[in-house]
Amino acid sequence: MFKTFIAGILLGMGAAAAALHYIPVVDQYREQSLVVVHPNHGNTETFHINVPMDRIMIGADSQATPLPAGLDWPEDPIFADTRSELFKLRNSKDAVVGVASRIAANDPEADDFIEWVLHLPARGSAYITMEPEAREEGYRVGMLQAGTREFGAMRGLLTEQWIADTTGFEDARAGRIQLIAAFVGREAEQ
Repeated sequence: MFKTFIAGILLGMGAAAAALHYIPVVDQYREQSLVVVHPNHGNTETFHINVPMDRIMIGADSQATPLPAGLDWPEDPIFADTRSELFKLRNSKDAVVGVASRIAANDPEADDFIEWVLHLPARGSAYITMEPEAREEGYRVGMLQAGTREFGAMRGLLTEQWIADTTGFEDARAGRIQLIAAFVGREAEQ
């Protein structure tokens, strides 16, 4: 009887191992990266955010209707000129590939700043600090400060540009935030 019990346990463990090997437990779909590779070992990737459809969260002291509804923004004076937003991030095929957060502060007593964090599942995250003022051409430029996974070994720039919706959409604040990432591997510097 004891030998039958041990044989059953061993056969059960073998069957479970075979099932885990041949039957995927999770079959996650990953959208293909649309990266343009350049001869200087760098690459460019274009992302965009459709506003207001891709906005997940907005927090600001002056926000009349917070998103999501019921969000309580701190009333502390330190947050008075700060704005925090969370967005869905889309690639050039309009597929959602990650999330992006944007924090901006316009503090008359300190330096203004804009910070982006782009998180692309299975690829990593990139932390970018932006110039607070837009250039004459209508876009801002930021530097990649830190990254994880594939962005950890990179350096480069990210540009942010607001493109207004001219199709006659009801919301006057509708449009698109276009982000263009131009990164190069650190080993290409040598």
